Order: sequence, then structure tokens, then C-alpha cells
Amino acid sequence: MTRPRYKWEMLALLCGTYFFHQGDRALFGVVLSQIRSELRLTDGEAGMVGSILFFLLALMLPVAGYFGDRWNRKSIIAYSLIFWSVATLCTGFAGGLLGLIFFRSVATAMGESFYPPAAFPMIAAHHGKTRSLALSIHQTALYTGVMMTGILGGFIAQQWGWRAAFMAFGGGGIVLGGILMWRLLDEPPPAVASGSGYDSWWKTFCVVFRSRSALLLTVGFAAMVFVNNAYVVWAPVFLKEKFGLSLASAGGHAMFYHHLAALVGILCCGWVSDRLSHSHPLFRPQVMAGAMLLAVPVIFLMGYADGLAGVCAAMAAFGFCRGVYEANTHAALFEVIEPRYRASAVGVMSMCAMLVGSASPWILGEMRESLGPAKGLGIGFSSLSVVYLLGGLAVAAALLFTWKRERQADVQ
Repeated sequence: MTRPRYKWEMLALLCGTYFFHQGDRALFGVVLSQIRSELRLTDGEAGMVGSILFFLLALMLPVAGYFGDRWNRKSIIAYSLIFWSVATLCTGFAGGLLGLIFFRSVATAMGESFYPPAAFPMIAAHHGKTRSLALSIHQTALYTGVMMTGILGGFIAQQWGWRAAFMAFGGGGIVLGGILMWRLLDEPPPAVASGSGYDSWWKTFCVVFRSRSALLLTVGFAAMVFVNNAYVVWAPVFLKEKFGLSLASAGGHAMFYHHLAALVGILCCGWVSDRLSHSHPLFRPQVMAGAMLLAVPVIFLMGYADGLAGVCAAMAAFGFCRGVYEANTHAALFEVIEPRYRASAVGVMSMCAMLVGSASPWILGEMRESLGPAKGLGIGFSSLSVVYLLGGLAVAAALLFTWKRERQADVQ
């Protein structure tokens, strides 16, 4: 029997899990300067560690989505959190590039990949009329995770070193994993609950590609992930070198303003979306396309603004647009995908986005190495605006040509 108000308790627990999911990932960028110095990594090698993580995430996500529609989601979420938290803790013991790749890239990717395909449909299943709000609240854990990692992770690294930061974050995730096993309820997979049975792996995998709207949303999501991956890995280094900030200050400035503005954007838009999307079927793609296109000029300014205040203002404006977009990312996908395929759809969409996005940390690392520290990253960040433009145009194409035809009449 479901506990009273369980859907909100479940959401709170998943927010904590997503905090570590994104915080553990962002920690590498926050302490990257110390890691490069101690382990004597080149810029290309440092970027490669991040790129391998995102590439392996991409390969694992459709597998995770397939099992997310077939296995107990409580167990998937809890065990994946414990697994990647152990990997994060062990990253603190890495002695060189190979150790970083194994613990930070390979093991972490294996654990983290199983969380999104299980968590997002689980939230959607428990929240009908409050779906966008619930998914938006869950998404705020991404922003608070990255913000607090920029501040707390930078502080721990400055006081006790980068290894202590990885150990602290990994230990916290392991504790939360035990709490999830205790408090989350077991739930039957959607195919079992509905009595519809299971489809073949290939049919499930192709669910996104059969819907033109879902495919165009995936292009937009891939553009966003490409820019976000580069931002998380290199933004603290960019501010540290361009303005001579300390490690903690650079991490705080890079992560705080951007993600605070994103948090405001996602909460405001999530609340509005739940009220308007039923009476205005085109509302979600309209907002998503508009947010991406409005972000294009401010992303360009991130690389070329002269003063710290100007760069931080551009980062915050980019964050707000990102938050407005992400308030509808999964809710929009679920409007064109049947409920029993939702975990698989999240996995396939995330796979495509991560495959594209895995290259951006390495690309910016190579630009920094070839063009110089501040100049290379400045040009790199500004060039990311072109990627966002392409993503916005893809979502606009879904809005104009496919959405009315493919949106399900009864969005559950």
C-alpha cells in the first residue's frame, strides 16, 4: 500500500540522488587544476577523461533504458547510486591517467547511466497533473548539486586536496543509497503493471526514431548536452585563468550564478507548463525552441565579455534559458511516447545526446592547448552558440511540422 504523500517523499529522495549524480560529475571540473598539476596531465588528457565518461554513458544509456522498462526501478536507482558513489570515492585514490579513466570515466559511467531512464518515468508515473512541476523540482537537484559542488568541492580541495573532495562526495552517496533501499517502495515494471507484455529489444530501441517529434527533440537535447558538458568541465578553469581567481572562487562563480538562474527558470516554467500545456498543446515546444534561440547571443558573450561581471551575467542569462528549456525536456518527450516505452525513450534520447556531447570537453581542451589558455577557451565557449542555434532550429521544426500530428490525445 502506498504511504500518504509518498509521491513527494519519493521525489525528495530522488532529488538527493540526482544531487550526487550531477555533483559527482561536476566535481572533476571544479578540482581539475589540482589534478592536472599533481598528475601532470596535458589539457588534451584532462579533456579526454571527461569525454570518455560521456561517451561510455551514451553507450550504456539505451541498455539502462531497456532494463528500466523491465526491472524493479527502486533497485535500479538504489544500486546504481551506490555503485557510482563507490567509483567516485575510489577516484580519490587514482595515481595517474589510467586510474582516473577507470574510476572516474568507466566505473562512474556504468553506475550513473542506470539512473535517468528509471527515475524520470518513475516520477512521471506518480505525478499526473503535477508532472512538469515534479520533473522541474527534480531538475533543480542538478543545479543545486553543481552549485554546491562548485562551492563545497572547491573548499574541500583547497583545504585538504582534490582526493578528499572525491572521498567526501562518494561517501555521502553511499549513505543515501542505503536510505533509498529502506524508504522507496517496490514497483512492478510498466509492462507488467499494464499486462501488455514486453516487445523485442530492437523495437524498444527504435521507439525514438519512429517519432519525428521525438527525433527532433533529441537533436535539441543533444545540442544542449554538448554545450553543458563543455561548460561543466572547463568553465571553472576558464574563469581561474582569465581573471586570476582562486580555485574555490572560480568554481563558485562558474557554477553558482549559472545554476541559480537555471533553478529560477525551471521552477517558474515548470509551474506554468502544468497549467498551460493541456489547453495549449504547442506550449512545450514553443517554450523550448524560444529558450534555446534566446540563449545563442549570451553563450557567444561568455567567451568574449571582458570583465568578470559581464562573463558571470552571460553565464546567468544562459542558465535561465537553460532552465526554461529543461523544465519541459522529459515532459515534452513523454507527450509523444507511450508510457510503457518511456524509460527506453529516455535512454535512447540520452544516448544520442551523450554521444554528441562526449566530444565537447576534448574539443575545448585541444583548443586551449593550441590557441593558449584564456584565448582558446574564450573562442571555444563562444563557438558553442552555433550548436545551440542548431538545436533551437530542430525543436522549432518539431513545433511547426510534426507536433500536432504526433502528440498523444490522452497524455498520461
